[in-house]
Amino acid sequence: MARRGAKQRLFSLAAAALASTMVLAGCGGSGSDEATVDANGKPIVKILITRYSTDVAMKSMKWTKDIESACDCTIKWDDVADSSWSQQKSAVLASGDVPDVSIFTFDPTDGEQYPYFEDLSKHMDQMPNVKKFFDTQTSAKKMVADKEGHVYVLPSDRGENYRVSSNHMFINKTWLDKLGLQMQTTWDELTKVLTAFKTQDPNGNGKADEVPFNMRRIDTTGFSLWNPFVLLNSMGITTSFAVTSTSFQGIYVKDGKVGNFLESDAYKSVVKYLHSLMEQGLIPADALTREDSAITADTVSDGQTAKSGMIVGWATTDFEKLQDQYVALPSLKATASTPDSDVTWDASQDLTELSNHAIAVSKDAPNKEAIYKVVNALYGEKVSVQQYYGDIPEDVTSSDNSTYTVNDRCFDSSTKDPCKATADRFAGWIPDNATIKNDKASEALREADSAYTKAFANVDETKDVMPIYVRPDVDDQTTITNNNTAVLNYALTKTATWIQKGGVDADWDAYVKKLDSVGLTQNVKLWQKYYDEYTKK
Repeated sequence: MARRGAKQRLFSLAAAALASTMVLAGCGGSGSDEATVDANGKPIVKILITRYSTDVAMKSMKWTKDIESACDCTIKWDDVADSSWSQQKSAVLASGDVPDVSIFTFDPTDGEQYPYFEDLSKHMDQMPNVKKFFDTQTSAKKMVADKEGHVYVLPSDRGENYRVSSNHMFINKTWLDKLGLQMQTTWDELTKVLTAFKTQDPNGNGKADEVPFNMRRIDTTGFSLWNPFVLLNSMGITTSFAVTSTSFQGIYVKDGKVGNFLESDAYKSVVKYLHSLMEQGLIPADALTREDSAITADTVSDGQTAKSGMIVGWATTDFEKLQDQYVALPSLKATASTPDSDVTWDASQDLTELSNHAIAVSKDAPNKEAIYKVVNALYGEKVSVQQYYGDIPEDVTSSDNSTYTVNDRCFDSSTKDPCKATADRFAGWIPDNATIKNDKASEALREADSAYTKAFANVDETKDVMPIYVRPDVDDQTTITNNNTAVLNYALTKTATWIQKGGVDADWDAYVKKLDSVGLTQNVKLWQKYYDEYTKK
């Protein structure tokens, strides 16, 4: 459960962003002729939640009965598979027949664009747990509120244990030790280590099957998680790689000035370096086209013989039974002469801890009073813990001082008795004063993150990062999105060619000119406008 969910939240953000075409039957929104009370006269609250197809059904989770007790209502859960919702969302929004209550389905931009959603900011007195959440975690409130303070979609917060970067570099320490090599500090040192991984049979099976740098492909849609351009941090450009971040489109901030790294000298340097690695056979020749499943197969291998020397990933748990062989590789210098102060690291902490699309409520939903009681209960501490980790006491034990201990079973993918939780589909708030013990997922993440403490100290989280709450108006966002289609398709197609065949120096001036002509400069100016507006409030 949680082991899967901690990582999959970030995959799920991508799924939520790709909604398209089919009609959802029976959403339960306005115009429904269904009964709004049950046989006992209790109000019915219908909740749609997007799930993994293999997840335990919501009605099987004991904590959901606590929600019904809090609202004195009957909840009807509609578990919809991700694959279905990604095809249905656009049609649902076009029809206006949105679910009465939905979890992990809509984001604040949907609420601003479509007039179907209740402004939940007007009902904080009926949801004191949400009000306390907003008063305590102001960033969470700002990431969903529009300029007038309307809140159409509530965020969630899985706690300070997940306030870590979503991106880490991992190196096979067992191979380093076997070959008598030290941890790298520069790109040149990394090249020498990867060369040794390729030529000296560090896994000892007598086969040339090692993959020195198991690099993920680069899509023309943008820069998502775990991509090799975390190396931009070697040259002072702080990335924030996640689907919903501005780094996805190349936008970064340095000393309060917005830029796009696609036209930066640092980007050109990373491209040249990646080309040199591919040219030497240190990155697979098909790395730019193969599916992620190929990387996973090499990363996990047969569970006995490692194949990957280095990856950019989530945590050592990526390697499953081989995880003890790997450690996080701290942010590298581009050259030995690079000042320490120029080395940074990926600033995606807010996006790892917080989600901006937890709960939305239809304006036309019946039984609003009961709905607000449901939402309030979901944001209670004990219910939030159970949502994310599992039922108390079967999956999680609890003490009176806000201390919770998660069962080992919750992290065992082979168990036939999984913990009953929503994990990343969690809609609630785990406050910082709650102590969560034996969360193996967050423990692995925090261990990896500790390798970047020194580099991250060079990052000013306002002046060097686009805050998560900076959100352009609908019209400007449309302009940005349309420009990005042309910018990213051109830039990343060229990037793939350069990594494979070289030639970035010869093409660079014409490339930059082309980017400016298709909207990159306009986008930078728009993001600068909103960065200034939001950060100066």
